[in-house]
Amino acid sequence: MSDHQGARGPAEERSAVGVKAPSQSLALAATLFAVSMTFIDQTIVSIAAPNIIDELGLSSSGMQWVVNAYLLSLAAFFALGGRIADLFGHRLILLTGTLVFVISSVLCGCVPAGDFAQAWLIIFRATQGFGAALMFPAALAVVITVFPVEKRGRALALFFGLSGALTAVGPLLGGWLTDWTWRAVFWVNVPVAIAALVLTAMAHLPNTRRPERLDLVGALLVCGGMALSVLGLMQASAWGWSSVATWACIAGGLVVLVLFCRYELGREHPLVRLEVFRDKAFTVDILVLFFSMLAFVPVFFFASVYAQVSLSSSPNQAALYLLYFFIGFGIASQWGGRILDKRGARPAMRLGCALGAVGFALWASKLTHLSTHDQWPYAALAGAGIGFLLSPASTDAVNRAIGASYGEVTGITQTVRNFAASIGLAVFGTILTHVTTNRIVSTLTARGVPHASAEGAARDIAEGVTGHPDGQQPAGEGPVASVMRDSMNAIRMDFAEANQYVFYGMAIALGIAFLCATQHPGTRVTTATAPSTATEPPAGARRP
Repeated sequence: MSDHQGARGPAEERSAVGVKAPSQSLALAATLFAVSMTFIDQTIVSIAAPNIIDELGLSSSGMQWVVNAYLLSLAAFFALGGRIADLFGHRLILLTGTLVFVISSVLCGCVPAGDFAQAWLIIFRATQGFGAALMFPAALAVVITVFPVEKRGRALALFFGLSGALTAVGPLLGGWLTDWTWRAVFWVNVPVAIAALVLTAMAHLPNTRRPERLDLVGALLVCGGMALSVLGLMQASAWGWSSVATWACIAGGLVVLVLFCRYELGREHPLVRLEVFRDKAFTVDILVLFFSMLAFVPVFFFASVYAQVSLSSSPNQAALYLLYFFIGFGIASQWGGRILDKRGARPAMRLGCALGAVGFALWASKLTHLSTHDQWPYAALAGAGIGFLLSPASTDAVNRAIGASYGEVTGITQTVRNFAASIGLAVFGTILTHVTTNRIVSTLTARGVPHASAEGAARDIAEGVTGHPDGQQPAGEGPVASVMRDSMNAIRMDFAEANQYVFYGMAIALGIAFLCATQHPGTRVTTATAPSTATEPPAGARRP
């Protein structure tokens, strides 16, 4: 990029002011411990949901808000969190975000029974999301600052590989902890946070910051726009796609985001420097991340539901089913990082998108075999595709930050990833419910159930398994319930066929990502072209 200036490495800058250079290994370990909590909490609470509902007397819709409050807050505040990290210091905001997150976790685990239980959980799940939105951009910016550009690919491959794989740990860990007490799914964050705080202190991290003003109006616009649009996508299955509320939230949020972009273009110190999108490579990186995230996050949910319904797996067995995907993801992410360091992002993204598209398509074709043995190679191939592209696309985008505003650009990439995941869950969820309903109607009417009764029963089953999968057979004593129980094997096959549409859709998303990756100019960011880091004034060579 033309804006990039020559830069010394972080160790040289620190030694120049007489401060001990940061430990790269301890810095990476500290950030991994910190962000691991944010990934685990995306999936762990859903496993404990039935126990929480039973003990606290929450409604199903209330429990859904407990789950969604975290994700909604995370999506809304990512861009603001990245900018705050740049302004006030990456190390300081990493510590602050970790403390906000773990204190919120403890308070969630200490929720009292009674009328305020639901509101209590929703509030502190939202503050958990805010803590994560502070923590993640700061953590990634720390890694970027500590590692020279030639080593960032492998460092961030480990960062994204391990932290991404921890998303699969959530259901397994949640199932084990819930056997003791559901409150432990929140308290488990305490030892992890302590480890992160101790390692951060030991690593001698620089508190890299930019002494500029915070754009409060821009912050309100982007937070409001993201919150509204993601809320509409999250609630589409409950409110319905024909609901005025659904489209009011989605369209209203998008309008606010457009206003945000127009407002930012005229600011001297904007929340987000939109001129970074003039770099073609950065724009391609963002597009690849967007289309790949349509598949990456939703696959956790849809593969788990498929395993529990069509394969009759327990929640823990369903988590193990996902393990094949993450084995491929973890191995390929390391190779992707090495390719980035040696050849740049373009070859890694092209390879990853191609493998992902082929892997998801082949995986989809095997879903009706109802056999894990037939599916695991293709699940691993799909995971490998995502692994190859995720770290190179994210790292290349952050490397191109204008004036070393790493937190800000990380906020952009994470906002895009969360927004894409919300779209993927909403759209693929709608497809799954629609196709499942039609398939089950055909199955039941073929067995003599009247069409109107079949439609009602099919809708109940489809909404039940796509919302709260448990693989349970229909209850009741009527003739329709009896036919449904006798038809469960056929219904499981119907659900597998419906999931094929979802997984083929994911393959198409990766195919579009591949087309975007072919447009990457192939330029690389090196030490000579990397943006210089702006660290705080030394003040007697002491860190604050």
